[in-house]
Amino acid sequence: MTWAPERRTPLQVLRALESGPRGLLESEADARLARDGENVLPTRRTPSWPLRLVRSLRDPFTAVLASLAVVSALVAAWGTAAVIAVLVAVSCVLRAAGEYRADRSAAGLRELVATTATVVRRSGPDADPAPREIPVDQVVVGDVVRLGPGDLVPADLRLLRATGLTMHQAALTGESAPVRKHPADEPSPAGTGFDAPELCFQGSSVASGSGTGVVVAIGADTRFAAAYGGDGAVRGSVRGSVRGEAARSKVRGGDRRTTAFDRSVYGISWILIRFMLLTPPLVLMANAALRGRGLETLPFAVAVAVGLTPEMLPVIVTTALARGAATLARTHEVIVKRLPALHDLGAVDVVCVDKTGTLTQDRPVLDCALDASGAEDPDVLRWAAANSLWTLQLAEVPAADALDEALLDAAEQRLPGGLDALEHDPVAALPFDPVRRLSTAVVRTPDRLGSHTLIVKGAVEEVLDRCALGDGERSRITALAAARADDGLRVLAVALGERPARTRAYTTADERGLTFVGLVGLRDATAETAAAALTALARSGVEVKVLTGDHPGTAARACRELGLAPGDVVTADVFDGLPDAALAELAARTTVFARCTPEQKARIVRVLRERGHVTGFLGDGVNDLPALRASDVGICPRDAVDVAREAADVVLAAKDLTSLDHAIMAGRRAGGTIAGYLRITLSSNFGNVIAMLTAGLLLPFLPMLPAQVLVQNLCFDAAQLAFAYDRQDPAALRRPLRLRPREVLRFVTGFGLLNAAADLATFAVLAWAVRAGSDASGQASFHTGWFTENLLTQALVMLLLRAGRGVRGPVPVAACALAGAGVLLPLTPVGAALGMAPLPGVYYPLVGVVLGLYAGGLWWCGRGHR
Repeated sequence: MTWAPERRTPLQVLRALESGPRGLLESEADARLARDGENVLPTRRTPSWPLRLVRSLRDPFTAVLASLAVVSALVAAWGTAAVIAVLVAVSCVLRAAGEYRADRSAAGLRELVATTATVVRRSGPDADPAPREIPVDQVVVGDVVRLGPGDLVPADLRLLRATGLTMHQAALTGESAPVRKHPADEPSPAGTGFDAPELCFQGSSVASGSGTGVVVAIGADTRFAAAYGGDGAVRGSVRGSVRGEAARSKVRGGDRRTTAFDRSVYGISWILIRFMLLTPPLVLMANAALRGRGLETLPFAVAVAVGLTPEMLPVIVTTALARGAATLARTHEVIVKRLPALHDLGAVDVVCVDKTGTLTQDRPVLDCALDASGAEDPDVLRWAAANSLWTLQLAEVPAADALDEALLDAAEQRLPGGLDALEHDPVAALPFDPVRRLSTAVVRTPDRLGSHTLIVKGAVEEVLDRCALGDGERSRITALAAARADDGLRVLAVALGERPARTRAYTTADERGLTFVGLVGLRDATAETAAAALTALARSGVEVKVLTGDHPGTAARACRELGLAPGDVVTADVFDGLPDAALAELAARTTVFARCTPEQKARIVRVLRERGHVTGFLGDGVNDLPALRASDVGICPRDAVDVAREAADVVLAAKDLTSLDHAIMAGRRAGGTIAGYLRITLSSNFGNVIAMLTAGLLLPFLPMLPAQVLVQNLCFDAAQLAFAYDRQDPAALRRPLRLRPREVLRFVTGFGLLNAAADLATFAVLAWAVRAGSDASGQASFHTGWFTENLLTQALVMLLLRAGRGVRGPVPVAACALAGAGVLLPLTPVGAALGMAPLPGVYYPLVGVVLGLYAGGLWWCGRGHR
């Protein structure tokens, strides 16, 4: 017969786990620890340096360059092979070093879920059970654990006993309100969900009350650890069945999808790869058919293919991203764990955020204190705070829960005299319990001798049931409370009762015939910098959407307080059955989604991406993990749960949420650098390749020697390093920046043809000025003239198409140096060694005219791309 966990009582669970209410023997605990292992979460293994370097080769451009280096070596073009190999090595080392630093910084933020736990164990079969503190990693299945206010739950537990126990589960569910927990003879209809009152989960903490439970799952088998994607397999059929109570509905996170950076780079890469694979065969076939040349043109064909490749792209990308990441870590305490994620941040146009823990502090504050008519009344706050103060003191509750703390803080700040205004002489207290859902403090009223006052505070319906009210009055107060609840407040009712003074104990039977006093409404405190962060994101052209597991009214109110118009809040039951296309339409016009499960959050993020948006997700809990992994870039604050920090690409180490806007700006600067480099380099290279192919077919000799092509590329590559340090135009940072392959291709094609036209005009000038022919001197002059013109046109492209502005900065300096190299290098011994010859004086004014026309064309065509 298959065991059904929903039919097991706590006693049956203890027996199945071979445990008991008196706890395990120390020897049994040691044996289970040796058998099952320590109670630790699975951790991501830090990759070694060699593995980091190998992973760097997965970049498509780097892989293409490595392939070209191999081809160059096969055709004995050793110089080309050596230079490309150096570029590949530098790129891989820079990327690996940047990600290594990010991993070290993220590891410094790691915090343990809990450090110690209180367990009940026995030293021998006849020994009395004794509580003891042990490290969390020593907790085993079957241990009896005691919980008190503020304790972190060390493993998944089935409750045996509880007194007024409430749990913070925001990290697991996103629900900001504490959840009531109590033992049950049979599990509730909630089954194994987080709302099951008899189960406490690792990753949650005690808000109030106390409890005792038996451990049913540890380590990788807990719901908390399920975020790593493990299957929670357990050893033994009985123990596995019991653990199934806590592990059946695990949250699963899938593998990260291809990000915006990946899609952009791969798209451009494959366009270039097709060109490069096509170019050498075309060069060989055309020369063989028209000029009768054979394999002697293979080095030139490889040089042409190399000339089309943006050799410095891996270095530029890694340098720009690493500099941006280092600046963010140093100035804004933002840790970029995956370097390409910085580019993705710059492309983000939609940021989805969880409410609890990101926009709000998961801490209630008083919003209003209303009398029966709905008017503000400080006496209502005074009575509510008195209930909290004397219940805490007389019931000897170790610590106030969040609601009581909020009322006491409000009384201290708003009442004349602060807490001293609560000048009652306490008599007795009936603490809160989850069954009757209220608490009572009994005090002596100073102006009424011989009588006691009962101050009752709790759930509205429970308090009203104990008040002497007519049906009309009850309905009106209920509607008033419901309206405040719909507005996002947590509403409590306060009532008073007068009783003759007595010495015998007060009981719950005395909570009858009360006089209704009023309502207190509490809201979630917003994060201090959340409003400024949302304003900055809106100013940067980034749309914000809130995906939360919380109440729709609570979410809408938090948004209004932060200046974000919530519009019509959509709950999960509305969109859950919609197809993806309909959900994408709904997501495009909706700001707040409430009551979302982790999988529903991830689905919303996914359909937004499929609609063409680049999405970021900001969350801090286990319930946010699927969405973190589904987004283009996952972001979490520094106090996020450990598994969320593992899954995130970016960690906001500072408490200031405005650091997210700084990170997006840094991403746009890095992305602008990469996009500018690609456009300038590819357009120049594409124009040169067209000119080389054309000249190779029209001329009876090679238009440029392979060694000269290599030196030209080296000069241009050295100058291009300046792009990694260039300043971006502030206007380009006002909107999301995306590297779209089709846009890049259109840009490259247009400006490449313009560059090719300048090269062909230069050919005409050279044919007339130096009388280029079949003799060696004429060919040398042609090679020299085109070499010089090439470097001059590339210098003009760097100046006129750069993203930065003005004549200051590294790019103008590098462009001038490149132009100087083009003019002076042929006059040096190095030029002579490369087969270059001095040019006649008439060449320079003629090529100056060509360059002037080219510069005018660049300026005219470039206006639409600025």
